[in-house]
Amino acid sequence: MKFLRLLIIPLIALTIQACSSNGQQQQSSVLLNVGTYPFVTTHADTYYYTMQTEYVDSIILYAAPSLEKLQDAEKVTILTSKESGLQHIYSPEIHRINDAWYIYFEADDGNSDNHQIYVLENTADSPMQGEWTMHGPIITTNEWNFGLHPDVITVDNHLYMFWSGWQKRRTETEVQCIFLAEMENPWTLKSKRVMISSPINEWERQWINPNGHRSAYPIFVNENPQAFLSPDGKTIVVGYSASGIWTIFNSLGILYASTENNLLDANSWTKLQEPTFLAPETAGFYGTSNISVVNDIDSDKQYIVYQVKTGDGYNQCHIRYKQLHWDPNSLPLLSSSL
Repeated sequence: MKFLRLLIIPLIALTIQACSSNGQQQQSSVLLNVGTYPFVTTHADTYYYTMQTEYVDSIILYAAPSLEKLQDAEKVTILTSKESGLQHIYSPEIHRINDAWYIYFEADDGNSDNHQIYVLENTADSPMQGEWTMHGPIITTNEWNFGLHPDVITVDNHLYMFWSGWQKRRTETEVQCIFLAEMENPWTLKSKRVMISSPINEWERQWINPNGHRSAYPIFVNENPQAFLSPDGKTIVVGYSASGIWTIFNSLGILYASTENNLLDANSWTKLQEPTFLAPETAGFYGTSNISVVNDIDSDKQYIVYQVKTGDGYNQCHIRYKQLHWDPNSLPLLSSSL
């Protein structure tokens, strides 16, 4: 399946001030006034950015020389529902693996219970050029091949995929958990899936807003895992979204493991028992979640790109970024400041 390159248009950028965890003023920027599920990566001298589109009917890729200049980004439409026949195209991510580009995403046939994971491949040096070939759906389990929010990372030359899924097919209550598997290649799993997190804490199980806005049935959520390594390579951290994205209780959870341990052993993983990086309601914000971590091209700095909810709707969000710092134990310092 092939897809065509389209036009160049601008994004919107604003700047705000926020306090860092040490009390000093730290610059924080809004990449977009609206948007969900941001993902950023770099290659050579370029930043590449994806996010979930408002109508969940396409995958769009942006390219810019810096995060600050994403307002002038080149924009390419990679895939559309009309061309592919897929619907509910959610949470695309772009990754560079073995000298090729891969865009992971989730989609279905119009029935959200049939959500599965797909990947597009492009062997061009620049993902803004070349042709994209479809692989998938990726088989995550033979019993019920449901998958959400795929993310991949290479650790010690082993490629792993993280995603959100169900332990078994939903009947009356939906429970989304975080799974992990090693990959044979960028579109095939090598190992059986391993569940490393389920929504067991109260802050992970909120599905009803104070105003009564709710899903049609109970949905307890761990989703959108984002894996990244500490600068010293000792720790793999997974940030994930907890509780319903439609609620003001949506928050960021953290899992972590030593890279020296067997990542396919669920006992290697530790979950922080409280949410982190909470948005201050006094500033008119609610959930802070759906993160992406990107290395700066010109320095040893890392930045966290994240979603901040401004209301109880799915799309009432800002996309922001700020510098990421680490503690002596190789764990990220995530303060409540934005």
